[in-house]
Amino acid sequence: MKKKQGKKKNISKKKKISEGEAFRNIEKKVPIVTSRTKQSSGIPKYVADRMARRIFFTAGIPTIMGMSVFVVSYIIVTRNIAEIPPSSTIAISALFFLLGLGGLSFGILSASWDKEPGGFFGIENIPLNIERAKAAFRPASQNFEEKK
Repeated sequence: MKKKQGKKKNISKKKKISEGEAFRNIEKKVPIVTSRTKQSSGIPKYVADRMARRIFFTAGIPTIMGMSVFVVSYIIVTRNIAEIPPSSTIAISALFFLLGLGGLSFGILSASWDKEPGGFFGIENIPLNIERAKAAFRPASQNFEEKK
């Protein structure tokens, strides 16, 4: 018996392009946008830097202290300086972490959006920034109607 021969597929030959030519063609097809016509509505850089500084002090320091509670407690217990119950170590650490969480919110809300930095603590900026945050979550049509 003869084996059946399968039909040969008619494979079309594709044009081979060198790598250099392929990359040149890619560069031609990609449109380059040189200028922006729409303004960004994000946070300006000077405000973001101000927020970062405030967050570092009001959230970073308590968070570092919250982590260091475990190290200090370990050193005190292993050297038999004092007996510290694990629950108090966790409670003190949790207190510092909560303080850091509050500091994070304070650092964001107390930053001034003006060019000049504002007050040292920035408490006067908190109500204004809360209103800005509320406005950001409202639908755009509702914000437009309030401005009229």
